[in-house]
Amino acid sequence: MYQLPQYSHITSFSKVAILTSGGDSPGMNPAIRALVRTATSFGIEVIGIHRGYAGLLNEEFETLNSKSVSGLCHRGGTYLKSARCLEFHEAATRQRAFDILSKHGIEALIVIGGDGSLSGAHELYQEFSIPVIGLPGTIDNDIYGTDDSIGFDTAVTTAVEGIDKISDTAYSHDRHFLVEVMGRNYGLLACHVAIAAGAEMVIVPEHQSDITDISQQLAQRRKEGIGSSGIIVVAEAGKSGWSNQLSEEMRQLGEDPRVCVLGHLQRGGKPTAHDRLLAATLGNCAIHTLLEGKTDVMVGVTKGAVSTTPLEAVITQKKGLPVEVMDLINELQH
Repeated sequence: MYQLPQYSHITSFSKVAILTSGGDSPGMNPAIRALVRTATSFGIEVIGIHRGYAGLLNEEFETLNSKSVSGLCHRGGTYLKSARCLEFHEAATRQRAFDILSKHGIEALIVIGGDGSLSGAHELYQEFSIPVIGLPGTIDNDIYGTDDSIGFDTAVTTAVEGIDKISDTAYSHDRHFLVEVMGRNYGLLACHVAIAAGAEMVIVPEHQSDITDISQQLAQRRKEGIGSSGIIVVAEAGKSGWSNQLSEEMRQLGEDPRVCVLGHLQRGGKPTAHDRLLAATLGNCAIHTLLEGKTDVMVGVTKGAVSTTPLEAVITQKKGLPVEVMDLINELQH
């Protein structure tokens, strides 16, 4: 269990809205459930906005209550669905969004998503002073201001379960497998997967290496009998064909690798108990944070304790890959 703050409520709300935006992540549903049930315990009406900011602009609203969110804990994805809304970057679009919220008597907005989604919430507060709270919902766990994010643990678990199966074939054929996992700009997911799956190497965007050098290292390690798992975890790093390019280099050195891209498989499935607990805790604390009078913050976890970080810092600062994670991986490769 996480260490919880001592809350002192100084304000009240009659109606708040919730939306999920950007890529879905396992655990969003338990967060929605916790938000709704905590809010209703304080007599607050909750409006669920379907399809993120796009649904807000189209007024795709649903009144949520304890019954409507019953049974959400074990479901993957997001009950409220999600969508990307590029037009929300335009000031005129945000003005229309605020007018719609005002028309429906919505006094605060809670957004579950990644840094792009939280950026939209921050801009609404900056321009219209509507109270907003963000929750970190992304499998990449790349959001500044929190040690963990909703969906990260499930994505790691799903990837490891897939690699465990691939490892059987890798061993049987004495062959390398390049397993590509998500992680567009941040390699923590790949690192955790590599450690848990016993991979012999991980390739992440924070530590760019020459493909030829990597190929030669893998070929030499194979000759020396080092790293018999045969698994190399590769963060996608926003590079189309990165794993295939590495595979071709290895073939030129006499290897016969295979490429397996896990892709959106990592987003789906029932959230793990860890993600359910994290989501429920953050959802509950988001309502208490609102009632404390705080706004324009993200509720996350830092060193085992629930914490809040200004959204401006969340969207302007970058989260670095922990040095100790790479140190551990390097030591386990010998």
